[in-house]
Amino acid sequence: MTARIFLKLIAAVLLIMVVALTTVDFLASGVAERTYIDGLTRAMDEKTRMLGQLSRDHLLTLTPAQVKTLAAAAGGRITIVAPGGAVLIDSENNPAAMENHGHRPEIEAALAGRPGKSIRRSPTMGINYLYVATPIPAGALRLAMPLQEVNSQVSAIRSRLLLYTALAFLPAILLAAFFARYFSRRLGAIIDYAHTLATGRFDATLNVHGSDELGSLASQLSETGSKLRRIVEDYEREHAELEKLERVRKDFVINVSHELRTPLASIQGYTETLIDGAINDADNNLRFLHIIRQNAERLGRLTADLLTLSRLELNTRPFAPALYSIHTLLADAIDSFQPVAGKKGVSLVLHPASAGGEVYCDSEAVHQMISNLIDNAVKYTPESGYISLQTALLGDQLRISVSDTGPGIPGEELPRLFERFYRVDKGRSRELGGTGLGLAIVKHLARAQGGDVGVQSSPGQGSTFWFTLPTHPPRGDAPQSAPVSA
Repeated sequence: MTARIFLKLIAAVLLIMVVALTTVDFLASGVAERTYIDGLTRAMDEKTRMLGQLSRDHLLTLTPAQVKTLAAAAGGRITIVAPGGAVLIDSENNPAAMENHGHRPEIEAALAGRPGKSIRRSPTMGINYLYVATPIPAGALRLAMPLQEVNSQVSAIRSRLLLYTALAFLPAILLAAFFARYFSRRLGAIIDYAHTLATGRFDATLNVHGSDELGSLASQLSETGSKLRRIVEDYEREHAELEKLERVRKDFVINVSHELRTPLASIQGYTETLIDGAINDADNNLRFLHIIRQNAERLGRLTADLLTLSRLELNTRPFAPALYSIHTLLADAIDSFQPVAGKKGVSLVLHPASAGGEVYCDSEAVHQMISNLIDNAVKYTPESGYISLQTALLGDQLRISVSDTGPGIPGEELPRLFERFYRVDKGRSRELGGTGLGLAIVKHLARAQGGDVGVQSSPGQGSTFWFTLPTHPPRGDAPQSAPVSA
């Protein structure tokens, strides 16, 4: 690319120089010819004036040999014409054989008393001559010089002029080659970069700098490439997000369909059984109705959890944050689960922190988070097990942990525990009545209030689920205090 641009620039420069040389030759040749002829005319005019100082009698007594010698000394052909136009003396021909010259322009001017000049073809000699005539007492004296000599002198001047002009062009050619190489390299780099952008490679860089037009073009093109790269990266990220969302949507639809299918199928099956006559079976009709109620309650919990999760993801769930005593909130949650835990023989114990006891949160949201974690812990903790709730102050965050003595969770399962509908033991989770959305709701509620979630577990060592909440409202928000009994 650079070589082609360089050759085109050099060809253009050479063409310009050829045109310039041709123009110089055309103009200079005419100027040189006119200048030389004007100078020659003045010289010949001076010579004719000098010859005109000779007297008529002296001129007429010159022999042909003397006339030729005088013409050679004058550097031309000498002709003396009488006032009537008859040729008296000529250094080249016999005057008697020559026609009357009275009609010649230069002779007419000289016979009229003023110098005359003319350029024309001589009918006697058959070549072009420059004629210069001056008045003398004998009539007119004319000096003629063949233009062949004039042309040879003009050609010599023209050749030297062209040579000197060409030599003067040599530095210009070298300088033009340097600049052509410089600009072709820069322009080639810009064209290559534009071609690279056209192929979709927006990560390329353009190393062309300067304050001239090419530098400005390179800067704008480089900025355009950077903008295109950022746009493409944004589109790629958006595309990846859309693909991820599409996968999540498909998984969500599949999971919801699967979760709804089981209780609906159970309700439909037992309902049809009752309709077909089992309603009169005293041994089974109440059991069937109890199963129908359990599945209906499961559908209700699933619907409620889906609605809660949807509101959280769409940011439409209202929050009323204020400063609350975390120990009061934890104690209320423990009181709610004491009957269930006691029925199973599981101990629920609160270990309050030694310092820090207020969090800036929505009490309803925190109650739901703690309830979900305690509910999971009670379900998976064996009889006579142990569940403890702890709080710990970590800077401007308070961490609330729920630990159990259950079977624990394998390490490879931990990263996905807070995904919707994800279960470590799917069959056992459904048997325990879980919807698979509890931990996902905890994650969204924690992050919506400025906190985070996490888990620590290993098989046979139990599990600890935790979430954090801010201890102070964000800057610019006026803190609101709530009663400690809330």
